[in-house]
Amino acid sequence: MDEMVERLTSVLRKIAAAEEAREAGGDPVTLVAVSKTFPGDAIRPVIEAGARVFGENKVQEAQQKWPELKEAYPDIELRLLGPLQSNKARDAVALFDVIETVDREKIAAEIARESHRQGRRPRVYVQVNIGREPQKAGIDPDEAVAFARRCREVHALEVEGLMCIPPSGEPPAPFFEKLAELTDQAGLSRRSMGMSGDYETAILHGATSVRVGSAIFGARTYA
Repeated sequence: MDEMVERLTSVLRKIAAAEEAREAGGDPVTLVAVSKTFPGDAIRPVIEAGARVFGENKVQEAQQKWPELKEAYPDIELRLLGPLQSNKARDAVALFDVIETVDREKIAAEIARESHRQGRRPRVYVQVNIGREPQKAGIDPDEAVAFARRCREVHALEVEGLMCIPPSGEPPAPFFEKLAELTDQAGLSRRSMGMSGDYETAILHGATSVRVGSAIFGARTYA
């Protein structure tokens, strides 16, 4: 557990250094500690060390550990980072403060319906398939700006920004630059990009939140 806290401290130092190195005027960067696959007992030391924004990939897994943790630490913000199926929209709206994987009309409509029904309005990000990879979720970059507008105007969602995962094995910087351009074109200000292997590069190219898992929690034993 002490190792996790040390790794968290190291990540925070690197984030601060990247913020200093980028062009002046950038927004503060939010660290999203990706706690997927780790149980509540492993997450608590990271919370106690000061982390307050966490990400999970699966609604069902998050339901098993986060209600108790959020009750104990009411200032926690929980983000959904994995694909959302329409039949899980009700549970996702009830549990998550931010949903980062809105990428199609049907799921936008389901989140809007559940938000109205529950009287709860999570912030959302539009996920962009920035590398146009057939195996990855996300909306095509050419459609992202118009889709973000529909999410706001048609579905009345609180769209905070855009999110992407660049192709593995390729330099990420051009993809981060493209997401930054799309975010500006959409009239948004938040960019969720960068993970354990490239979050410093993402910050240099305009990330306002980075999703860091293994660099804090260590290697995972299962997906």
